[in-house]
Amino acid sequence: MSYTFLAVVGVVATVLIDFAVLRTRVLARKAFWAAYAVIVVFQLMTNGVLTGLAIVTYDPNAIIGRRFAYAPVEDLLFGFALVTQTLSWWVFWGRRLQRR
Repeated sequence: MSYTFLAVVGVVATVLIDFAVLRTRVLARKAFWAAYAVIVVFQLMTNGVLTGLAIVTYDPNAIIGRRFAYAPVEDLLFGFALVTQTLSWWVFWGRRLQRR
């Protein structure tokens, strides 16, 4: 399995979890996209340093080869899935605890 495939599956699963499973609809909020814009800037800076200095390397056969600020595009997909799921679960559990 390639990193590309897993990153795409992660994004699709995250969208389904947000809208269909947890029903938090974090992705439908303007506040999410504003916060994500800030997060992605720092993600690109961090990935740029780590991959630009070859601290982290990728098997060329596991990625599609497109890079943004030295980082493979897959890193942006994977980062999106991580951030979104973290926020979705945070909202979900926060709502459950408020009901008690």
